[in-house]
Amino acid sequence: MDILKSGDKIYRYNKSVIIKFIGKRAVLSTGVLNGGYSENLTAIFNNDAKSGAGMGCILKAPTYKEHMEILSQELGLDPIFTSGLGTAADMENMSIVEEEYGELSVTALVTGGIETNGGRAGDPASYIEENQKIEKVNHGTINIIVSINGKLPPRTLTRALVTITEAKTAAIQELLEGSKYSSGLATGSGTDGVIVYSNLESKNIYNDAGKHSKLGELLGKAVKKAVKEALAKQSLLTPENQKSIFRRGRRYGITLEKIWKRYLEQNSSNFDRKLEWIEEIRELEKDEEVVSLTSLYIHLLDQLEWGLLTKKTVTSHCNIIKGLILEKLGISLGSHENIQELVENYIDIYVIYMQEKWR
Repeated sequence: MDILKSGDKIYRYNKSVIIKFIGKRAVLSTGVLNGGYSENLTAIFNNDAKSGAGMGCILKAPTYKEHMEILSQELGLDPIFTSGLGTAADMENMSIVEEEYGELSVTALVTGGIETNGGRAGDPASYIEENQKIEKVNHGTINIIVSINGKLPPRTLTRALVTITEAKTAAIQELLEGSKYSSGLATGSGTDGVIVYSNLESKNIYNDAGKHSKLGELLGKAVKKAVKEALAKQSLLTPENQKSIFRRGRRYGITLEKIWKRYLEQNSSNFDRKLEWIEEIRELEKDEEVVSLTSLYIHLLDQLEWGLLTKKTVTSHCNIIKGLILEKLGISLGSHENIQELVENYIDIYVIYMQEKWR
């Protein structure tokens, strides 16, 4: 059992992390159970809803809210005075990060995984809600609980939620993790949850949680660090693992399997050499110079998508970068003027590279 600076106690039980309050707290929660703003809650929790390792999440009731009510009771909590979040991330992979300045302290408790449903704000929707929808817990969820050992008015607590969300997105963008639903960089998952609370019994009152305030700075630092640590523990999403031409390029369809398939179309006699072929490509995949050039290539495609550069400029500069990659690999490939062919032309680099190596 851990104790927060506010004196609130952290318990771990039944695949859950529970925080029981020792005094009056102001809570802002996105949870389906007692979500929104409240000053009468006595506990909050984060629960791993998987039925077993590597297995799916099974609800204990027809609706997600009823499921969370039952779960609260199983945890020894009163569902009337409890809010909680559900996930398929392991509680053992939770990251806890504390930042403090003087008497002000912020503690972020984060679980996270965006390997299956990481997305970017504005991506195509998965459903349209009309009166009712099916509730489910996905494997890709970043759940964030933040304890602030100070007193915040409701408006400031709401502003803290904005800063927390921005920090989460900053962490994901610094890892260059892509959306699973578009070619954009992910900003979170489709099922992320946040519970942030402040100590109503504190003598210290804070009226600003934006980025210019010290509270905002502490929130940003704690959440960003905790999100990165949680993603590393749960999904092995680390800077080192992201150093890969495929991890950088998969949101644009640049994948090992796609390159292999195209290679096989022209070299069908090597069908039974896939494992050796993959081993060769894996050595090139992590080459830092090739990864760097690939990142520049992809970022130009991003800037075209965002309307920051013209097709003419992006096409010209992608061809320059492609030329540098070809020079490093010792192969040749013609340039393309059609913007639609830039990704396909990039994939051809590795097809030709392997053809040259396996002549």
